[in-house]
Amino acid sequence: MSEFRSKFLEVYSLLKSELLHDSAFEFTDDSRQWVDRMLDYNVPGGKLNRGLSVIDSYKLLKQGEELSDDEVFLASALGWCIEWLQAYFLVLDDIMDNSVTRRGQPCWFRVPKVGMVAINDGIMLRNHVLRIIKNHFREKPYYVDLLDLFNEVEFQTTSGQMIDLITTLEGEKDLSKYSLPLHHRIVQYKTGYYSFYLPVACALLMAGENLDNHNDVKNILIDMGIYFQVQDDYLDCFGHPDVIGKIGTDIEDFKCSWLVVKALELSDEEQKILLHENYGKADEDCVAKVKELYKALNLEGVFAEYESKSYEKLIKAIEVHPSDAVQAVLKSFLAKIYKRQK
Repeated sequence: MSEFRSKFLEVYSLLKSELLHDSAFEFTDDSRQWVDRMLDYNVPGGKLNRGLSVIDSYKLLKQGEELSDDEVFLASALGWCIEWLQAYFLVLDDIMDNSVTRRGQPCWFRVPKVGMVAINDGIMLRNHVLRIIKNHFREKPYYVDLLDLFNEVEFQTTSGQMIDLITTLEGEKDLSKYSLPLHHRIVQYKTGYYSFYLPVACALLMAGENLDNHNDVKNILIDMGIYFQVQDDYLDCFGHPDVIGKIGTDIEDFKCSWLVVKALELSDEEQKILLHENYGKADEDCVAKVKELYKALNLEGVFAEYESKSYEKLIKAIEVHPSDAVQAVLKSFLAKIYKRQK
């Protein structure tokens, strides 16, 4: 739990107030109320891990120096930019996937009177990121680098989403397309950049670093993002719903999950046929057959081995980094996700 959580939440209220009184637009009472409600519904409801990671990473880069109020505020503002970006992705993602719930409540587009206005709300959330950066970082020497970073990461995430969507086009359920390189590519672009690299990159820019000098850090964080998604895929099937907070549906949804890719690798011909016949069907018996096959192939053991090897590989890569402060940032990220249960 970040020591800065309560401060972080205060900054949300302040940023929201600024956006609701943005001089570039003449708000009516109705439009201000709409945006106010839309923000509260979509932005602060998650675990806030990505946003809080900016402050935690920045503090580690400062190697124990006490952060000034201004530094905490700026790191929080960048953290919220990531949470805003995440909200933008999720609002539109839920429409594309025709999802029902998000974070334990109906998806925003399913709220009465919202519907497809949610598309415009998503675009507005994206624009808010630029407004926040302009309001608080325009005078900073790294302003252009920040804009460049957010634009780059948004492009990478959107491209990752595209690969994911066109791989599972309706009516074209073809398991033979699924492979480990495809899984890694989807994860790298759809999740890795904005969830793992972006918070650390924000902290590095605030600390006066040039991101071009930190490609090794980017690569380690992307590998961490892939490891994190493999855990997610594993927990979707083998995690307990009470612990992970949701009922996994990757099998029914025909997801390019690490488990199905591994199952295809390890199956004999008969098992492959069983997979092809039952994967991607919203039928309890079909799902049960796939899960039985996963157990028969000992995917729990295969995952345990993958997890320990990934951890060793990541630690080795981190420990060759010349900066102790950067090592501390990367190790703190890894500690948060290693052997997680949810």
